[in-house]
Amino acid sequence: MKIYRSLDDFKALENAVVTIGTFDGVHIGHQKILTHLKECAKKINGETVLLTFYPHPRLIINPDDDSLRLINDIEEKVSRLSELDIDHLIITPFSRDFSNQTPEEYISNVLVGKLGTKKIVIGYDHHFGKDRKGSLKDLQQYADIFDYSVEQIPEQDINDVAVSSTRIRLALITGDINTANLYLGYPFELTGTVIRGDQIGRTIGFPTANLQVHEQHKLIPAYGIYAVEVHIFDHLQNITTGEYIETEPYSIAKGMGYIGTRPTVDGMNRSIEISLFDFNEDIYGKTLRVKFLHFIRHDERFDSLQEMKDQIKEDERQIRALLF
Repeated sequence: MKIYRSLDDFKALENAVVTIGTFDGVHIGHQKILTHLKECAKKINGETVLLTFYPHPRLIINPDDDSLRLINDIEEKVSRLSELDIDHLIITPFSRDFSNQTPEEYISNVLVGKLGTKKIVIGYDHHFGKDRKGSLKDLQQYADIFDYSVEQIPEQDINDVAVSSTRIRLALITGDINTANLYLGYPFELTGTVIRGDQIGRTIGFPTANLQVHEQHKLIPAYGIYAVEVHIFDHLQNITTGEYIETEPYSIAKGMGYIGTRPTVDGMNRSIEISLFDFNEDIYGKTLRVKFLHFIRHDERFDSLQEMKDQIKEDERQIRALLF
């Protein structure tokens, strides 16, 4: 998969088969659409193009709305898409100027001029251009003029995408990792950098890596204890133009993940801490991609550090039984 950080970096194709969207989660509903996109391209000997946006359009159009929570950060999204054999991924910077194009300008400048679209595969509810006034009707109206065809994704498939996204988010915020992973088609992930904490874990025999999540709008699962698999990187390759090849983790470990406020020690702020099993390397400053495999229990306050320590030992026993 070739990746581009702007439309200006992309050279229009002779036979582009295009879809557009945020594809947050790249879940089983999205995967179904992308499989169909590839089938369409194969029929006309074309190349698949997925146009997405960064930052998320809602952050630009409604900057005062802080309710957006993303299933994927941009690097996680690219990692998922790279496994689905899409030919070209364009991550175009979203801005008010971009959103203020008329539907005709958007079709002429972007779809035809920048991409070379010969076929666009789009949902019945897709809107674009100034005030989101552009719709499937506009795409169909200009199809003959600009020499492309339009295929509408069935309403049921679009509803499946919406239902999947809703179920994933609800499952994550309630700690139902099994359901979230079922609808994602892969384990939910958090990606971040290891930072120094107050090292309370070391004092009770459970040293942890404190994770600073990269994406501030990332959806964080329910507070509690999780069984996790952790991919450890010196750093992740930045998304740049050309072929995207993610840096391979130099180590993979299993462990116990904690999300919560550490109420037993009167913690006030949320922390995300990872205890790696049978692993003793210094990983401060490293990047972790934490894959959530099982939910163990909700966060709770204990009457003493010893009681908390005893429970953590039991958590570890349960997690080892699940993962090894």
